[in-house]
Amino acid sequence: MKEFLKSLCEAVGPSGREMEPIGIWRDYVSRFAEVKVDVHGNAIGILNPGSKVRVMISGHIDEIGFMIRYIDKDGFLYFSPIGGIDPNLVPGQRVKIRTRQGVVKGVIGKKPIHLMEREELQKCAKMDTLFIDIGVRDKESAQKLVEIGDVAVPWVEFWEMGEHVVSKALDDRSGAYVVARVLELLKDRELNVSVYGVSTVQEEIGLRGAKTSAFGIDPTIGIAVDVTFASDHPGVDEKKVGEIKLGSGPVIARGPNISPKLFERIREIAKQNQIPFQIEAIPRATGTDANPIQVTRSGVVAGLVSIPLRYMHTPVEMANFTDIENTAMLLAEFISALSGKEDWTAW
Repeated sequence: MKEFLKSLCEAVGPSGREMEPIGIWRDYVSRFAEVKVDVHGNAIGILNPGSKVRVMISGHIDEIGFMIRYIDKDGFLYFSPIGGIDPNLVPGQRVKIRTRQGVVKGVIGKKPIHLMEREELQKCAKMDTLFIDIGVRDKESAQKLVEIGDVAVPWVEFWEMGEHVVSKALDDRSGAYVVARVLELLKDRELNVSVYGVSTVQEEIGLRGAKTSAFGIDPTIGIAVDVTFASDHPGVDEKKVGEIKLGSGPVIARGPNISPKLFERIREIAKQNQIPFQIEAIPRATGTDANPIQVTRSGVVAGLVSIPLRYMHTPVEMANFTDIENTAMLLAEFISALSGKEDWTAW
């Protein structure tokens, strides 16, 4: 299973260019479920179609990255961020540029510290001054390899560190992985509901894939699977974030974006199946696929189950693999227990 997660995380797929990870996800899920890819690029795995009660689970498969905007006369590539990127983490990275011809290697260069003035050392890097060096002599040579609008992501390896895994794009390839695993766990069970597992696109730039896929599916229940901030490392204030730890289980969200009845039911399923869990209070819109799912059409019973994550939106995101698997198990057990006759009115 870690090989599947590894292949998802190492694929190039920033928002709007998710074809590579979507292909990996689709190939895996099509072994045990019907899979459709819509015009937006969302991949949808379906089990037991035809029930009046439709359960949608979604994990977004896009990642943050860079888009090439300009090539100068010396062949250096200037870029803009796709999604939320900390400029301080960008210089010195190796990158993988996805082009029509394949992958081009690059590095994000910066003036050596020896040549910097004191004022420069104290300033945050500005994204519009950074560039990618692909090792060519001039603009013409660069244009033979790279086009305006090509995308890039950090070139890093997927690591295992004890029970933890480290990679770029665990936000939210780990959630897309969970969606695939839920479908796999349910494939031989008798279900009273239809299940739509969606690998959504363009979450990082506006939750777009969830909006379109939820409208098309018209679910009764919709549960987003995403990552959330772990607070078990230096620099994070538990009083602001909550007490969220790697290895302590999936995180069940509670707040106005979440159906109270659905929260209680998921928590009860976790207790019944002795699955460790944590609770997160979110007193506003969650900033996940749960937002658009909740307000689709005339309203959906919405939930959010998250995987604790350290160092979000960096090339070294860290999660606990047992938490990831337990998230899949929790959702599979929740769906299996549905009779299809539940009353989900708010109260």
